[in-house]
Amino acid sequence: MFTTIFRSHLKTCCARKIHIYKNLACTSQTRTLFTCEVHWKRRKTAEEKKSPRLIEYSPKKKNTINLDGGLVDVWRHMTVQDLSTSAKRSLDDVQEAMLFVKGIENLESTAQLDDLKIIQEIVKRLGARIRVVAAPSDSANEDESVDRDVTLRPPAPPDVLKPRAPVVTVMGHVDHGKTTLLDSLRGANVASGEAGGITQHIGAFMVDLESGEKVTFLDTPGHAAFSSMRARGAVATDIIVLVIAAEDGVMAQTKEVISLAKDVNVPIVAINKIDKPEANIERTKQELMQMGLELEDHGGDVQVVPISALKGTNLPLLAEAVSTQATLMGLKADYTGLVEGVVVESKTDPRRGKLSTAIVKRGTLRKGAVLVSGLAHARVRGLFDHNGKPLDQAEPGTPVEILGWRELPLAGDLIIEVESEKKANSVLRWRQQEAQKEKAELSLEEIRKKEEEHLAKYRAERDARRLAGWFRKRSGIRSKEIIENDNGTARVSIIIKGDVHGSVEAILDVLETYTGNDKCRLDVVHYGVGNVSETDVELAKAFNAIIYAFAVEPPPKAPAGVSIRCCNIIYRLIDDLKEEISAKLPPLEVEEIVGEANVLQQFFITEGRKEIPVAGCRCTKGILKKSQKFRLLRDNEVLYDGSLESMRHLKNEVDTIKKDVECGLRLKDTKIVPQASDVIICYTTRTETQKTDWDPGF
Repeated sequence: MFTTIFRSHLKTCCARKIHIYKNLACTSQTRTLFTCEVHWKRRKTAEEKKSPRLIEYSPKKKNTINLDGGLVDVWRHMTVQDLSTSAKRSLDDVQEAMLFVKGIENLESTAQLDDLKIIQEIVKRLGARIRVVAAPSDSANEDESVDRDVTLRPPAPPDVLKPRAPVVTVMGHVDHGKTTLLDSLRGANVASGEAGGITQHIGAFMVDLESGEKVTFLDTPGHAAFSSMRARGAVATDIIVLVIAAEDGVMAQTKEVISLAKDVNVPIVAINKIDKPEANIERTKQELMQMGLELEDHGGDVQVVPISALKGTNLPLLAEAVSTQATLMGLKADYTGLVEGVVVESKTDPRRGKLSTAIVKRGTLRKGAVLVSGLAHARVRGLFDHNGKPLDQAEPGTPVEILGWRELPLAGDLIIEVESEKKANSVLRWRQQEAQKEKAELSLEEIRKKEEEHLAKYRAERDARRLAGWFRKRSGIRSKEIIENDNGTARVSIIIKGDVHGSVEAILDVLETYTGNDKCRLDVVHYGVGNVSETDVELAKAFNAIIYAFAVEPPPKAPAGVSIRCCNIIYRLIDDLKEEISAKLPPLEVEEIVGEANVLQQFFITEGRKEIPVAGCRCTKGILKKSQKFRLLRDNEVLYDGSLESMRHLKNEVDTIKKDVECGLRLKDTKIVPQASDVIICYTTRTETQKTDWDPGF
């Protein structure tokens, strides 16, 4: 019975499944028939098919209004036109939106929008959001490869040239009276204020002569260390006054100035100190002629004026000679246009900032001018003369002190005026790029040299390993594990701070003459212009360096462990540095000969079963001491160097042998056999402090 019920139930279920499958099949066929896109397409009527005219609908315009919450780039101080361009909206739309924003008075396209909140409200009225970005730079679109440097202007036409004051440089050997001469000309006592009576930087000032003419004078140092300053003074000058002391004649720096004068222009010779009893004017003239100068006394064009700068003798004649020479040269300049000049000296004043002394060569310099010099630029905030009095303007040939430099210019660089600070920044960017390119090229050359040295060393070691084969040495420290130890070499680290750029340059030039780095290294950690700062002190602590403050003020409280040495004369600074280097050098062992003896005969003595050689000698110089060291020489060749085992006179053991006394000497080394005619030297050694052989040239 259970089987019958189960079979009937199974038949019922199968019938239901078959019915469901049939319904599903019908449904799928219906969906395929009625969901096709072709059957939903509207067909044309008969009239539309007969009509020859076709109806074309133009495409809808894209909505340019930024209503989807897009971003608009904005920045401070942008104009209304900039906002219109950034929002991609017409100027009328932006101005219409500005009408509904409070605080806006000007709707012009060039009006600036200074408040970001107002800009945000305007953009909000336009249906967008803001994104604050940096203001686009005008120089971003410029071609970086274009040369944007500035150069000197072409020569001016003759009709715009006007007479200018001559620039006269006073040169000569140290202590020949250059500064005293200038003091007499301008009526000021500058020489007494110089450290040690030595000029150590270029001084520029203008003097009014009795004839009413104005002359610009440059005072250059005569010390051997300041040769670069003298070269700059020769380049920036029109006339050179060569000062020679009558009692000394032509000296080392005088010869250097004569060579500079020959390359630049014709000098005027002033033979100074004619009031001294040992003065010899004729001898000085003969020495000048031997140097190649053609003097007026012998048919040449070089004027010679004997003077006494201290007593003022013949100074009017010298001034007249300068005026005559300037008239013959016909010095003229263009007083209009952009300024051109040359930096004579630069310094950092603790109260006024960065200053430079310059001579204007062309144009008229006024306040507010934008200047470029090397990698430095300035907007002139003040002009001063050599006495510190403010000037309204500086004409060609005028020495002037310029205030307003962003960076300190280098002495000897050209000064060129540009139209705006934008132009100055463009020029500086170009010059910095060029300087970086030059530096990269130099670095690349050094890298190539080191690479070649490394490859040569590697190839030599590789070839040696190949030749050695399996029998190459495997023990010892590997080459890459060897660390070069520089602790064995003494070292002196210094920091140089000077009052002006020229003094620092002169000190660095002298330091370059040091050649004893194999015995004691001389490292210049830092150098600069200005007073000693906290940064300099921290550097000195880190490198254990000595700070040399050359004519600048040290910090009020010198920290412990830092040596700050103030000096205002360059040769004293070098002397102190030489003593410091000498103190770092290890002591030397010095031999001192005590006595000398000649070997007259050799003989042997027997000790036990051994025969020991003994030298029979006679002392010929000094004395022989048993406690000292002895050296045996044969044909100037050292055979033995050591101590004695025994020293006897006759049969007695003695400690010393005097001159012309015979003795027997027995050496410690019994293998050395003295022979007749040998020489025995008795000597002692002592330690002596070593001094550097550095010769800076003065």
